[in-house]
Parts: sequence; C-alpha cells; structure tokens
Amino acid sequence: MAAGSANVAPATNPPNFPELMGHPRPLWMLFMTEFWERFSFYGMRWALTLYIVAQFYSGSGTGEAPANRIYGAYLALVYASGLLGGYAADRLIGYQRSILLGAVIMGSGLFVMMIPSMDVFELGLSLVIVGNGLFKPNISTMVGQLYAQNDMRRDAGFTIFYMGINAGSFVSPLLTGWLASVITDTPLQQNYKVVFACAGVGMILSFLWFWFGRRQLHGIGRPPADVSGTRNLGIVLAGAAIVVPIVYVLLAKLGADVLAWVLGIMFIALAVMLLIEGIREGAVPRDKVIAMLIIFVFNILFWMFYEQAGSSFNFLAEKIVDRMFGGWEFPVAWFQSVNPIGVITLAPLVAIAWVALAKRNQEPSIPRKFGLGLIGNGLAFLLLMLALTHMVDAQNKIPFWTLFMVYIIQALGELCLSPIGLSMVTKLAPSRLVGFAMGGWFLSIATGNNLSGIFASSVSGETGMTTASALSGYTFGFWALVGSGVLLFLIAPLINKLMHGVR
Repeated sequence: MAAGSANVAPATNPPNFPELMGHPRPLWMLFMTEFWERFSFYGMRWALTLYIVAQFYSGSGTGEAPANRIYGAYLALVYASGLLGGYAADRLIGYQRSILLGAVIMGSGLFVMMIPSMDVFELGLSLVIVGNGLFKPNISTMVGQLYAQNDMRRDAGFTIFYMGINAGSFVSPLLTGWLASVITDTPLQQNYKVVFACAGVGMILSFLWFWFGRRQLHGIGRPPADVSGTRNLGIVLAGAAIVVPIVYVLLAKLGADVLAWVLGIMFIALAVMLLIEGIREGAVPRDKVIAMLIIFVFNILFWMFYEQAGSSFNFLAEKIVDRMFGGWEFPVAWFQSVNPIGVITLAPLVAIAWVALAKRNQEPSIPRKFGLGLIGNGLAFLLLMLALTHMVDAQNKIPFWTLFMVYIIQALGELCLSPIGLSMVTKLAPSRLVGFAMGGWFLSIATGNNLSGIFASSVSGETGMTTASALSGYTFGFWALVGSGVLLFLIAPLINKLMHGVR
C-alpha cells in the first residue's frame, strides 16, 4: 500500500497547532479523512473484476481476461492522474479545494458505477480516476505541511498517517465483502452494487470529515491570496470535464495494450528529459539519474506481479482455493485485508532489522533492498507453484492457507521496496526536477499496474482460470521476479557507484 513520503512538502513556518497525542491536532483529522477515502477505494477495488464477469459476461470465464485488463488499466490511470491533480493543487486551487473536489468526483463515480451498463460503469471508473488524482497526492502533501523541516516528529506523523491508509484498506474489504456474501436473495451482480454504494458512502464521510475539520488547518492548503479562487476553480472543473472523456477513451475504447504504449512513450520521454537535465548539471547528477532510471525499470516489474491481488488472485480465490470452514465460506474479498495486516505487523520488524544491520554496517543498499523486494514477491509465486503442483485436492482446490500466506509474503516484499522509493527519488533527482522525477516514480508504478492486468488476462486465458493456466502463469511470475531480483543484486555495485554515496 503506497503512502505519502515523509519527504513531501515540509512547511517553513507552520502555525502553532494545538497538540493531540504529541502531534498537531489536524493530523488526526487528515488521518480520518484518508481512512474513509481508502475505505472507499479498497472497499470496491476487490469487486471490480468479479462484478464485470458477473454483470456483463453472465459469470462466464470468458469475461476474466477483459475484466483483468480493465482493472490493470484502471489502476494505471489512477496513478497517472496524480500528476495532473498535483499540478491543479499547486498552481490553481490549493490543496483543500482539490481534496474536496476530488472527493465529490470520486463519490459520484462510485454511485454511477451501480448502473448496469458497461459504458456507464466505465464512465464511473473514469470519474473515480480523475477524482482520486485530485484527492490522493494532495492530502499526503498537507501532512508534510503540518511540520517544520527540522521537526523531529515529522517521520512519526507520516507513520501515523500511513497507519490510517492501512486501517482503511483493512476494514473496508471485511465490511463490503460481508455485504456481498450475506445479501443472498438477490443475484450476485446486485450484491456487488451494494459494495459500490458502500464505497460511495465512504467518500461522503471522507468529504464531510474534511469539510468540517478543515478549519483546524488555519489556512494551510488554501490557494495563495493573490490567486482568483473562483476563476481557477472554474478552470479545474472545466479541465476535469475534458479529462474524464479522455480517461474514458483510454480505459474503455483503446484498452490496456494501447495504454501500455502510451505509458511507455511517456516514460521514455520523461527519462530523456531527466537525463538531459542531469548532463546539464554535471557528471555526478547524470550518474544519479541513470541509477534512478534503472531502479524505475525494476519497480515496474515488481508492481506488474504484485498487483495480481485485485485481479487474477480474485479468480484464483473464487475458483481454485478451498474457502470452506464447516458450513461457512470465507468471502473472496476478505483476502484483500490480509495485506494490510501484514504491513501493519511486519513494518516495525523490518524497521528494527534495518536499524540493527545499520549498526553493524551491514544494512543493504537501495538497489539490494529493491532486489529483496523482488525476490520476496517471487517467493509468494513459488508458494503458489508448489500448491498448484502438489496440493490440489479431489475437488481441484488448493488449501486456504497458501493464498493467505501469499499476501503476507508479498507484504514483506513490499516493505523492502515501497517505503524507500519516494525518498530515493528526492536524493537522486536533478535539483531542478525533483517533482518531475517524482512523477516518474508514479509513472513506473502506473506502467507496472497496467502490465499487471495484461499478465492477469494471460493467466485466465480465453475461457477462464484453471489450475493449469494458473500454474503456467505463476511459474512465469516466479522466474521473472527472482531472476530480476538476482540480476539487481549482481549489478548493485555498479548502481551504487552511479549513486555516488547516496544510501
């Protein structure tokens, strides 16, 4: 679960906020605003592919591949939209209005998605994408603005905020998955509509929490005094009205394959611009840019396989995992709560391990931490390979615990890689293009997410997932992840040399 970095937008002279539990009181308001937004986002994310198959393909396995591609493209566009949302907040309407507007657009999209038409459903997804772009990057930025640059509480504040993200993503699949499983007198596709409605209510709560709590911010996040708020708000609304159809075309008409080319061209263009700026600044900045771009490529691979959680792993859980406990069936959605459990439980242990290794001068370098993340992700696929090869029972099912542990192992891999990504960018990017390089980091995640949908569609094949297709696909995932992780370990000395002492 990606979170805001502790290196985002510190304030030079923030107001003297009253404190609650040792931190500025507005932190807790932002914590709950983000909790409800993440509740909304993750509460319906698990249902997307299952709903598409149930509603628009009458439950046929032939719908799995297109559903996976829509899901991957959706996640990719969610990350890419943050670039425009950050610009709108920075230059035009401020962070507060951007968050409120984003919440309204996201909420409207979630309710639109309930209408049983594929075109309208995809329009609703497009609204969620644009709204998320206005909301997500800017609330993380505001957390940074509560603290001065040298405030020792700043990292702890982001850790608390990060727990809000994981708390929301833990609770929401439990509730929405339960709703989808207990409303038994209606067809399954109608149950999923209840999930979208519940997520929409979550966005209403997020909006209200921020609307009534923003007075605590004492002006932080408002547009500058010399900016015409009303005129710029109109510009952003007009821009959103233009961007939503563009996102819809990318998502619904062009699809994941064309989007992969679009994202690839954007990534190459960004890399060239960063290299040109690095060369202009000198040999050391040039080398740092090269190191950063190499790690971006490996980051794409990590997220390509990690984001099976909301796509192929859902179909695996639905079709091939034994979820029965006596007469009760474990809801598919509840697997989505395992990852945040893993993150919350394992994050302190990973932090303690890095500190202990640092004291012995044995802490892995940034490239090797990324390598550990890739290999950790690969081990999750190894467990699936073993289960699909040696643990399939007479009903063609694999044990429940295997998929449960896949999510835990992936969480450990994520903690080796994700928390250091944004920090790495701030250390390696050219001094004049740090924000642009940050966009490159999110663009690499977006590219990986889009590829995850394409990969998941190949796992399902043309007729739907089987044990054979799952074994074939996840075997490829294992070798791709472990091979790239080992390669990164081998070239780590070269990358470290290019980083010129950055750790």
